Amino acid sequence: MKKYFLPALFVILILACNLPSAATPASATETQAETHAVTLTLPPIETFTPTLTPTPTITLTPTITFTPTITPTPTYAFPSVTVNKQAHCRYGPSVAYLHAADLYAGDTGTVRGRFIYSNWLYVKFDKLNYFCWVAPSVVDVVGDISLIAYKELNLQSIGSNMYGPPKGVTAIRNGNEVLITWNQVHMTSDDDRGYLLELFVCQNGAYLWWTFSYPDQYTTNYEVKDEAGCALPSSGKLYTVEKHGFSEPAIIPWPPP
Repeated sequence: MKKYFLPALFVILILACNLPSAATPASATETQAETHAVTLTLPPIETFTPTLTPTPTITLTPTITFTPTITPTPTYAFPSVTVNKQAHCRYGPSVAYLHAADLYAGDTGTVRGRFIYSNWLYVKFDKLNYFCWVAPSVVDVVGDISLIAYKELNLQSIGSNMYGPPKGVTAIRNGNEVLITWNQVHMTSDDDRGYLLELFVCQNGAYLWWTFSYPDQYTTNYEVKDEAGCALPSSGKLYTVEKHGFSEPAIIPWPPP
């Protein structure tokens, strides 16, 4: 028994050296390290995929261009006239004014104006290239005269006058009569068409537009009835008239009633 004990023990020791050793307890530090090295299985991170809200397609509303409705302006038809007898067309609205043209039955034209102080009409006759005044009694009118505008009288727009207005104009009252006088304007016999008076006088309570003319230069006074009793004052103008036209007016210094 003793013979084999030591070798056997030696064999055991040798074998013991080759056996796997028992697990060596880990130090506290290593254990903690292992604890931190534990792989955490986290729930998967949800990736946020934004929901795309579609951008609506903008439909452009066309700009409406306002087209105004054009109301046609009615073409005004001037009243027409037809001459019914041989007569004169004149450069003013009474027989006191210069002759402008001869008129004959059947002549036609249109009324373009009327006068505020008389019923004469301002007419464009078809046969003439200018306008003139005519008494309503010598024409037949078709149309509404009341729609026609009043025409102002401007004698200086008619031709020319080389002599100027009369000088030395006076007016003297004798009761209800006013005597107007002036100096003669010397004109050639060819030019001479006398004088024209345009007056406003009061007679029987009526305020009247009054015209009178002399055919030549030789008569240099005029007497007219003029009374008190009108709201507006009486007055007057005096013109030299020659074949080419009217002078500037001389203002008559009117005596009050």
